[in-house]
Amino acid sequence: MKGKRIVWPEPGRAALEEFTVPGPKPGHVLLETDCSVVSAGTEKAWLLAKPNTSRKFPAYPGYSASGRVLEVGENVKDFRPGDRIVAYHSPHASHSVKHTCDLVRIEDPSLPSEEAAFTIIAAMSLQGIRKARIELGESVAVMGQGLLGLFATQLARLDGALPVIALDLDQTRRELALRLGADHALSPAAEDFGEAFRALTNGQGANAIIEVTGVPIAMNQALACAAWQGRIVALGCTREKTGDIDFYQQVHRPGVSIIGAHNFVRPKHESSPGHWTMRDDMRILLRMISSKRLHVRPMISEQVSPEQAPAVYERLAETEFPPVGIVFDWRKEGGRS
Repeated sequence: MKGKRIVWPEPGRAALEEFTVPGPKPGHVLLETDCSVVSAGTEKAWLLAKPNTSRKFPAYPGYSASGRVLEVGENVKDFRPGDRIVAYHSPHASHSVKHTCDLVRIEDPSLPSEEAAFTIIAAMSLQGIRKARIELGESVAVMGQGLLGLFATQLARLDGALPVIALDLDQTRRELALRLGADHALSPAAEDFGEAFRALTNGQGANAIIEVTGVPIAMNQALACAAWQGRIVALGCTREKTGDIDFYQQVHRPGVSIIGAHNFVRPKHESSPGHWTMRDDMRILLRMISSKRLHVRPMISEQVSPEQAPAVYERLAETEFPPVGIVFDWRKEGGRS
């Protein structure tokens, strides 16, 4: 069987190519993809071979997808052909073979595949929110309102944060954050930003700051915005070194905690408070999306055929603020061989 997949043959360029779809190995299943989501910040960094990426090409991007089971390998008992699933680290491809440990079944038959496909990205935000250990009534700032940031903003609100302050340079993203539940939205580049931020936190700074941008200067700004004994969660992948931090004045003396929140820092088999497994987070997020406690639809900027991949990634590489949520719909014409 032939399938199609997106490939980056070299830095800065994408193409759609045909490939031979393998059969499932023992413990694996063969999936037919419905939708896959572009993780703009991560994929832009890898496409442009920025620091702290593999810089190996050709590369096959994508890690957040929904689809259906076509065939199961030996010893697979939890899934059967026809099951709708979300898949962790499933690439932008019409078909993929995944181990069952990376899959969670979509139980709600009415949940659209394009919304379910965001589950993996949302899970990355959720583990950062869990590690912040937000208490009811604490002030929380979320720096960066791309996909991870918008999910973090919603989840902080659901966790009882008050106020939730969304920070982003782009006005469109700030407006979207307000639609999705942020109490306030500020530009960190505004001349009166520091004064405005302090006013929103009663002059104390934020109890928890979720830093999603990965921009080095953002960590300096987060330290300036943190409250006494505040927590800063480094959720966004930092691509370059951060300098000019006075650890005594900004970390040690005020008792600020900096928490690394890479998605790989998770238990594999058993969840515990603040540290859930990937699959447990995926399951609860599917329920939250189905029940409309977590809103995905407003975050979908474009739903396009994979044939448009070259243009999508060209725009991603060249645009400072690309569309927030681009979905490749493999059910569209040209998505499957």
